[in-house]
Amino acid sequence: MDNVSNIPTPKQKKGNTFRHRLGVFFEDIYKIHLFIVRFFKEAFRPPFEFKELVRQCYEVGVRSFTLISVTGFIVGFIFTKQSRPSLATFGANSWLPSLVSIAIMRALAPLVTALIASGKVGSSIGAELGSMRVTEQIDAMEVSGTNPFKFLVCTRVLATTLTIPILATYTAFIGLLGGYLNVSLNEGISYTAFVQQFFQPLMFLDFTASLIKSVVFGFTIGIVGCYQGYYSNKGTEGVGKAANGAVVTAMFLVFIEEIIIVQITGNFR
Repeated sequence: MDNVSNIPTPKQKKGNTFRHRLGVFFEDIYKIHLFIVRFFKEAFRPPFEFKELVRQCYEVGVRSFTLISVTGFIVGFIFTKQSRPSLATFGANSWLPSLVSIAIMRALAPLVTALIASGKVGSSIGAELGSMRVTEQIDAMEVSGTNPFKFLVCTRVLATTLTIPILATYTAFIGLLGGYLNVSLNEGISYTAFVQQFFQPLMFLDFTASLIKSVVFGFTIGIVGCYQGYYSNKGTEGVGKAANGAVVTAMFLVFIEEIIIVQITGNFR
């Protein structure tokens, strides 16, 4: 009878599972906190890995150039095309360049760039560091006297933080080109007039908020990808989970940060 009474009921099992998951969640939060604190301690302390930083900027920026170009152009073209019928209903076609500028500069450019980078750059970082952890290359670097955290993590996070704002600015201007092409085909507006109307409703706060978003998004993509890869395990399965976790987590955090930054900057308008 004693043995039977010690068997946990389904409700007790569910409670134990919930407590276990909750404990794992807070443990992960603590590890992420330590990871971020360590980054800020290591990133700005000599020696600096300038060559690796430049190489990572090339990997993040130049290798994403084509994808960002196509995506930015399509976003500008399609958004303009979809917005025209709504404005035409009120006879406000002349407002189309202003609407495109507000949408692209305030939201679409940094957000689309971050989502593309999360899928391409974040997964690449997670898979690369995950494979290095599984094949014990990171352990070998520690044994040889090299600081793997500074060489692998700091350079990649700094590269994404510096490069994503540049890519977001480029996306905005490519989106402007896509919007102009659509407006020009339908309205016959000149490029000079379109650019004047494009920048007319924008304020300094719009450019500042877009820059802040891009920096925060870039840092998030880099730190999430590095964390997922640096602490991956379970062999090749861990590499896949690191890449997938880097993409999903980075995208989720990007949306959360977008909401927070919009709420903050909205109070200054």
